[in-house]
Amino acid sequence: MAHKKLYDIFKAGSKTYFYSSLFFPSKIREDVFVLYSFVRRADDFVDSVPQRRGDFIEFKKKYERALGGENTGDIVVDSFVSLVERKNFDPCWVSSFLKSMEADLSWKGNKSMREVEGYIYGSAEVVGLMMAAIIGLPNVSYPYARLLGKSMQYINFIRDIAEDLRLGRSYFPAEDFESFGLVGLDLESTSQIPESFKGFVRRQLSYYDEWQREAEKWFEYIPKKYLIPIKTASELYKWTANQIRRDPFIVYRRKVKPSIPRIISNIGYNALPL
Repeated sequence: MAHKKLYDIFKAGSKTYFYSSLFFPSKIREDVFVLYSFVRRADDFVDSVPQRRGDFIEFKKKYERALGGENTGDIVVDSFVSLVERKNFDPCWVSSFLKSMEADLSWKGNKSMREVEGYIYGSAEVVGLMMAAIIGLPNVSYPYARLLGKSMQYINFIRDIAEDLRLGRSYFPAEDFESFGLVGLDLESTSQIPESFKGFVRRQLSYYDEWQREAEKWFEYIPKKYLIPIKTASELYKWTANQIRRDPFIVYRRKVKPSIPRIISNIGYNALPL
């Protein structure tokens, strides 16, 4: 049974990931809870209003101390370092993750696609690699694990346009703003040129579609007892993408997320015998 604190942190974060992960076998589920409580804690520090810069820096230092052998007394950090050691994570994965989280403390303006992809590698692709290591998948599957993390992160960017505006952030390539004649993503601006905004969002969705299609090759490497929750999360992100595709302006009205009944019914469908 996962420690209650890890359980609570994960549950308070992504409902899609949380409820999907409940269907992993117990040992894998506990490791997934450890992983996501660590990444969620870091994300919460940089996404809070105001940002908790000091708390994030202390969190990072605590991780480094724990990696050096210290018992910090923080169940999130200590459990994660134990996981890193047991599953033989590449330390560079964690360093890249923390680097991307730290970038959020000062992320302003529009970046090139190369910069955006660099951020995504640290914020999401390495999490896919950690998941592959937890499950014990072969290294040949790792590129697809990265792509699934990348595609899901990009849907989060699109879904969270309004929320990120409040944080002064935008994670889309500057060249696409230029292509569609957009100076920003605030509703006042985009409502003046609605077709340009719709085209811009659908361009972003086209990146997701390409990465997602390739990422699905990962499923061939995953035993069914582990595949059910992963495939469920993937399909629910597709559902989110399709809601936004039909009406890009929905991102200003609400945060598009599948309901818990939808998540559970999707899990049930994926659990059916082939």
